[in-house]
Amino acid sequence: MTPSAQHVLLTIAIIALIAWRLHSRIRRTIGRQRLSPVRPWVTIVLFPLLIAMLAFASLRAPEAIWMYLAGGAVAGIGLGLLGLRLTRFEVTPAGRFYTPSAHLGIALSVLLVCRIAWRFAVGGFPGSAGASSAPPGASLTPLTLLLVGMLAGYYTTYAVGLVRWSARSRDLVPSQTPDSGGL
Repeated sequence: MTPSAQHVLLTIAIIALIAWRLHSRIRRTIGRQRLSPVRPWVTIVLFPLLIAMLAFASLRAPEAIWMYLAGGAVAGIGLGLLGLRLTRFEVTPAGRFYTPSAHLGIALSVLLVCRIAWRFAVGGFPGSAGASSAPPGASLTPLTLLLVGMLAGYYTTYAVGLVRWSARSRDLVPSQTPDSGGL
């Protein structure tokens, strides 16, 4: 296979992977969701771990870009609290469900899509002439850290809120369906 054919196949594979993940992310942030007993815990463990690793990597940068990560995390925590206030929680005979704010989910998804599109527009696809050959740590830009911190703070806060609501709603009878979480 020629290098140009490999480049085209790699580009198509990356675009398909990104489209698939964005589709699943948007489906998870919009519409009624059944509360999973495992998914919030995975989020609570993985996102703070990601923040810790990025903070450690950003400490080696000459500028204080870790502050963008911290600022994004603080903004994400605020968005997570807002998201929990806007979420509709319900206990039914079929189980526990929640409906996240569609506007907030769409806004976060659009931010992520725009950042991915910008990174590909500026840096090109892997293997292309426009792709940078910079070391992996060089991609820790302030905007990337801000957005990653914001998304991680949001999803972690939201997952903590889901776990708290789940613990409080275990004793609720389906006829006592709360309208909102009131977290």
